[in-house]
Amino acid sequence: MVLELAPKRVGRCDSEMPPTSVGPIRFVVINDLHHADAACDPWMEALFRQVAKTERANFCFGLGDFADAGQRESLVTIDLLAKLSGLPFYVTPGNHDLELSPVDGWFAEVFPGRRNYTFTKNGWQFVVVDTTEGMKYDDVMISPETLAWLEEKVPTLDQRAPTVLATHFPLASEVEFCPLNADQLLQRLTGLNLRGIFSGHFHGRTSNFRGGVELVTNTCVSRVRHNRDGTNVKGYWVCDGAPTGEITRQFVPFNGV
Repeated sequence: MVLELAPKRVGRCDSEMPPTSVGPIRFVVINDLHHADAACDPWMEALFRQVAKTERANFCFGLGDFADAGQRESLVTIDLLAKLSGLPFYVTPGNHDLELSPVDGWFAEVFPGRRNYTFTKNGWQFVVVDTTEGMKYDDVMISPETLAWLEEKVPTLDQRAPTVLATHFPLASEVEFCPLNADQLLQRLTGLNLRGIFSGHFHGRTSNFRGGVELVTNTCVSRVRHNRDGTNVKGYWVCDGAPTGEITRQFVPFNGV
């Protein structure tokens, strides 16, 4: 695989040190697969077989829009093909996943317990939240349920552990399709040792900062959809977290089949 020559820094650099129990971690971030029909199966199979070649990876994020038009068959297919990576697959819903069924319908059936949740690995803390408003793709308002969940959950989390947030919709106001109330979500993360925020939906690579934390989006990995940043190369992130809490990321191109 060909990687970007210069890894990009995602984490903040300050004197605040994470707990001594923090170890290295590597994870993959893919977004916007847009499985439309059976013709997409070989493409998606090739994607997850390529992800499987990522050495020392601990897990894979899937940041929504698994289905191109909300088809249950597409959600099921992605769930099955993701197993080819050999990695735990942590997902969040995208608006296209909800075109035919609400978030507590087919998405919850295929990906149970994957709306708003947290998990930890190697001393790192990961927060995954649902930023959808049904099938809306723009002028989205993050739901009161998600904001209330964060209000209740954040105080129970480890305030020192290096933390990563994963969403479908981008949370930087400079990026098209940022939810109208994204700041309300970000405010609820106050107090966490936030090191990076990864999002999808925009279909392009962007980088913005809030309080020293980088908010990034990436290109899609879809067979049937295009990037919006003027590029043609599809791909995903391979991210490395150091025991110091610093994150670097590399873009890995995916050329399909």
